[in-house]
Amino acid sequence: MRKDGVTNFLLLLIAVALIAIAVKRYIDPAPAEAQTSAHSFYIEPGVQMLRMPNGSGQVYGKVVVDLRNGKIWGFPTGSLNPYPSYPTDNKPTVSRPFALGRFAFEDTDK
Repeated sequence: MRKDGVTNFLLLLIAVALIAIAVKRYIDPAPAEAQTSAHSFYIEPGVQMLRMPNGSGQVYGKVVVDLRNGKIWGFPTGSLNPYPSYPTDNKPTVSRPFALGRFAFEDTDK
């Protein structure tokens, strides 16, 4: 009979602890916080034909706007795929951006 009493006491203790954990969420809920990223970029949907600023040629790529300063970047993809892909290369490709221009966001405050 002693074993039954210890088991019931431990089960009661576990049940009380679980109820305390559940009730704590309602009494003192954690505040909701928005996540911010280090970079504020807008990535234009689709792939565009990008003209090199020095006039040396054109290449397919993604247009990315840095919303902090208005700079517009072109990330070459080399094809109509939304990511850089070169079929002859077996390893992942890195696309290096080049400057396309700049939006003067500061002029909108006038």
